[in-house]
Amino acid sequence: MEVDTAFIKSKRGVLKVAEMGTLFVAFVCFTAASSPKFITATVLELVITSFLLLLYMLKLNKRLTLFFWPLIDVFNSAFAALYLIVLSIVAVTTYSVTGTLVGGIVGFLSAVLLCVDFYVLLNNITFNKPRSDKQSKENPGMHQ
Repeated sequence: MEVDTAFIKSKRGVLKVAEMGTLFVAFVCFTAASSPKFITATVLELVITSFLLLLYMLKLNKRLTLFFWPLIDVFNSAFAALYLIVLSIVAVTTYSVTGTLVGGIVGFLSAVLLCVDFYVLLNNITFNKPRSDKQSKENPGMHQ
């Protein structure tokens, strides 16, 4: 199986790795504070982000064409960002242990990275639009 190292060096790859890093730090903080409800949410998103990163790194998205993976990634980024914002607000406002406070702050950072990922992905997805003017000029019969 071929590993796409160019993806890791791309803007989206760096974002995914940064998301995983912040989610892992939030997980460690919540674990140190022994907050099970916060641990579950961060681990779930860490697993989903890891899965998507592996999917793109191993180019499985090109083999598993049953789903439109960029759109799934957009939905994941949007819902995870909203969920982490709410989770972080609850963690920061109700903390009793410093680990919960730090986990909430790092959760906010993760939410920001997920929002950036959402924005980048949404700009890359094209719905029934020509990919570029050059491609349109090469295929003049494709306009309607």
